[in-house]
Amino acid sequence: MVEDRTVGGRVFAAVNYALLSIIALVTVLPFLHVVAGSFTTSAEMAVKKFILFPTVWSFDAYTFIFSTNTIFRAMSVSVGITVFGTLFSMLITALMAYGLARRDLDGRRGIMFLVVFTMLFSGGLIPTFLVVRELGMIDSYLALVIPSSISAFNLIILKNFFQNIPEGLEESAKIDGCSDFGILFRIVLPLSMPAIATLSLFYAVTYWNTYLSAILYLNDSLKWPIQVLLRQIVVLASGMDYSADLDSAVPPPDQTIKMAVIVVATLPILLIYPFLQKHFAKGAMLGSIKG
Repeated sequence: MVEDRTVGGRVFAAVNYALLSIIALVTVLPFLHVVAGSFTTSAEMAVKKFILFPTVWSFDAYTFIFSTNTIFRAMSVSVGITVFGTLFSMLITALMAYGLARRDLDGRRGIMFLVVFTMLFSGGLIPTFLVVRELGMIDSYLALVIPSSISAFNLIILKNFFQNIPEGLEESAKIDGCSDFGILFRIVLPLSMPAIATLSLFYAVTYWNTYLSAILYLNDSLKWPIQVLLRQIVVLASGMDYSADLDSAVPPPDQTIKMAVIVVATLPILLIYPFLQKHFAKGAMLGSIKG
């Protein structure tokens, strides 16, 4: 009987590995196609519908994208927004999550109800724009950070993670004379690095992909982040009217430019993810166990 179960287990493992390999292959192939398409020629892209290995390697698409300093200015804007926005969002998310994780907080349930309510209903695009305008944040980078500084989902995940930390640690710290802020920054946050790393990645991806907010609130094209500028480059490569400050003298290489734009927009986040991967699953799972 044991031998039959062992054989059955091996068969199950083999089938499981085969299915997971197929799913992984289906997931990876589109990315490989995009990367290969960005390094191929326009003529080959027009002939072949699916490319994994270019016949002739070409850097025309990247030459076009990086032929002007505008791309580097937009990249620096996106990096600044991502770094500042992630740090600011994690700070205020941690402060609010720690307060809500305290069972002795008066009105805790009412505040949590309001937080969850925002996940189901929002003010909408026009009311948000009016609030941003009245606060004087039009054409300011703050308009890209302040309105989206706290994610209700991330807040709930971090609150639940804080609740899983033994209360005895906080009580011992209080006996030693540690303040609430000292407990948060010296004990709670160091023990919550898996959740911090996971939510930091969530916030970083959100700020890096900022597009609609920049279109709505930034009138100066010199302040555009990388996503908006890359969109304008795609418009130019498609032969449409172009109004951005892009002083490139290199002709756009049609379809390959779109592939290169995807690579440029995605690569920075892909480079960050491996450093946070070991914390990713653990942080997301532990924060979702306890409500």
